Amino acid sequence: MARPIDEFVAAWAALSGKDPGEGGWRGIPVTPAGSCRLLAGRRFPGNEEALLARFPSARLGPSEHLPEGRGFEIVRADPDGDGKTWLALSRRESGSTDLFAEMVGDVAGAMDAAVPEGEERVLKAMLRRVRMWQAFMGKGARPLGPEAEVGLAGEISFLSALLDAGVDAEIALESWVGPDDAPQDFALGDGAVEVKATVSTAGFPAKIGSLEQLDDSFLSPLFLAGIRFAVAESGTTLPERVAELEKRLAADPGAVSAFRERTFAAGYAESHADKYTRRFLDKESHVHAVTDGFPRLVRGNVPEGVLKALYEIDLGRAAAHRTDLTAALKKLGVI
Repeated sequence: MARPIDEFVAAWAALSGKDPGEGGWRGIPVTPAGSCRLLAGRRFPGNEEALLARFPSARLGPSEHLPEGRGFEIVRADPDGDGKTWLALSRRESGSTDLFAEMVGDVAGAMDAAVPEGEERVLKAMLRRVRMWQAFMGKGARPLGPEAEVGLAGEISFLSALLDAGVDAEIALESWVGPDDAPQDFALGDGAVEVKATVSTAGFPAKIGSLEQLDDSFLSPLFLAGIRFAVAESGTTLPERVAELEKRLAADPGAVSAFRERTFAAGYAESHADKYTRRFLDKESHVHAVTDGFPRLVRGNVPEGVLKALYEIDLGRAAAHRTDLTAALKKLGVI
């Protein structure tokens, strides 16, 4: 859960414009994350807001690559000259102050959640969360479009189905690689599952984004799960679906954290929740085995010289390849 940002905002306001003249960092202590000292600070001469974190014993390797993204950067710092590991997460001059404040609250909250696991885990949580923001900002930091909204609702629905089928939550969440722009949405066991969701009432259209997406020569067995929603008042919004799955995982804080990271990497941010007003009602779902005869384009069946392809198939015409989820998961070796 994100940490409230009130004390950060108050500290930034108190420091604003107070350039000591020689540049560098100025900071005001805020609530620590366990043994890790935190400062709400500013970097001068630019006056940009920052979060500075001091790790008393944890160390970064000299070759550790620190992430940077649109609107922010994270660098090594030593504002006290004490030789300890300091990291400074700061807003770039071009970055949004509101979005950066949201980022700081989220990163600090992730660090708080890792405190029971020790200082090293707090450091890793900070870097992991910043990298998640890096991916999010790389996608534009805007609300999901209508098609991506349906797609994420479908992936969450499939994730819930995996849990219903008895797949361990940790395995299910680790397998969800679609937010990382992998060819398929779930890398499960020995193979993979691609999820396609639609709100169409005509046919069962599924857009295929590449020649690799339905190519089982890379990962096998390969399955395609089709999920149809109806837009209806009795359905649930995307934020409600996110909240429901978080509640289901609540007994395992690590799983909740992993789920939030996955949804965030997929482009979902709580600050955009009010933008998602459509209510999706689950109507039907099918699992298809992607084998010989399945309607698909792959590198092995397109003319020489075709390098990329974006095409659409009708899953309603692939009934001969339908199987059930339990059978598919057994073939994948996860149950």
